[in-house]
Amino acid sequence: MITRNLKEVQKMCGGSGLQEQYETLMIQGVSTDSRNVNAGQLFIPLVGENFNGHDFITMAIGKGAVASLWNHDEPKPDLDFPFIIVEDTVLALQQLARSYREELNTKVIGITGSNGKTSTKDILASILKTQYKTHKTLGNFNNYIGLPLTILSMDEDTEMAVLEMGMDNFGQIELLTSIAKPDAAVITNIGEAHLEGLKTKENIAKAKLEILKGLKPNDLFLYYGDDSLLKNEVEHISMNYQVMTYGTKDYNNYQPEIVFVNETGDSFFLREPSSPQFFLPMLGEHQVLNATAAIAVARYFGVSYENIEKGLLNVEKTGMRNELIKGNGFTILNDSYKSNPSSVLAALDTMYSMLGYSQKIVVLGDMLGIGDDEINMHKDIGLKINSDKIDYVFTFGDLAKYIAETAKLRFGKDQILSFDSKSDLIKKVKEIVKPDALVLVKASRPLAMEEVVEGLIN
Repeated sequence: MITRNLKEVQKMCGGSGLQEQYETLMIQGVSTDSRNVNAGQLFIPLVGENFNGHDFITMAIGKGAVASLWNHDEPKPDLDFPFIIVEDTVLALQQLARSYREELNTKVIGITGSNGKTSTKDILASILKTQYKTHKTLGNFNNYIGLPLTILSMDEDTEMAVLEMGMDNFGQIELLTSIAKPDAAVITNIGEAHLEGLKTKENIAKAKLEILKGLKPNDLFLYYGDDSLLKNEVEHISMNYQVMTYGTKDYNNYQPEIVFVNETGDSFFLREPSSPQFFLPMLGEHQVLNATAAIAVARYFGVSYENIEKGLLNVEKTGMRNELIKGNGFTILNDSYKSNPSSVLAALDTMYSMLGYSQKIVVLGDMLGIGDDEINMHKDIGLKINSDKIDYVFTFGDLAKYIAETAKLRFGKDQILSFDSKSDLIKKVKEIVKPDALVLVKASRPLAMEEVVEGLIN
């Protein structure tokens, strides 16, 4: 984590007003949450729609904060305590992270994309850890606040940092890449997420490609070459990076060949003479592509195939994404963190590939933020659910009812049910679930479908 004296912190974040007597006082890390401040940290109070962190300075001090940034237009409390005055604490947080990043010798890999960026991040970090001291984005800390906090939590001797970059509109990736200054950039794909704000997939591609603005000449740019829209956008950009692609088509630099995919994981190799056969203990054929992207970056940074094999076997996955959880006599495939048409179809493919279960139940909630055609996108999912491989489809939410509407065209009416109440949904699943069944739970984050998972477990 960042360790600097307050004089250095003030310069790094562009602040002022620090009293001379406090200049040599050291900070050890930062926190924006007064409830979770650790001893020795710098408190950075943020202002949101429904809160103002400046109101909690006393709590932060009580938890052990040794200093605080402070918005210039907030009344400064009459306390014998070191304050650094800034124009805006969010901008100061970002500038502090930018300055810290510039002082480190760490190699940074930035990853963005509509789907797969979190899994790719987790896989790549696991591989790099076999050879380098590695840091990665924790949880969903991938936005204008989370990414700076991730950088500031890095130790100074970190050799590799794998940073996830999220967005929902233009300019956001450009901001993140200006802070992170990646040495390699990865775009996993262009999907339907963010259509609500960006309107077209072409705009989504342009917004994702902002990540290139943080690269230096000859840095690595890796992208999913099977994505024709992304490929077309890239070909219209003049660039001086080392450009590589991955995917199943012959023109890609890295092409995986699947040996098998089942409930234990994925076995595959790369279509090149020196590739061993890899095993990845993660669920779903789509994870092979995520692993291929990770391998491509790892090879660029000199990781041996032997270490890549070791890293793939020890991936620490971010929660609520394709995780198997044991219920009371049955198994839950918890994929409740996010949802859009591409990721739902990938989750269904994973369900189809998992053998040996007495029954398969799909619980789908609303897919949010996918644009003006959201109703038809939900209807399309209902039409594409394979009635030969799924026994029941339950939906939750107003939009998900359209999944049920079209699924009824292929399923018996008793196999499709829609719910407005999570408790009723949980009760019904428990009524019909058989021993050794498999239950998929998937929806967009605001629906908090982990509550359904918890209800089924309990």
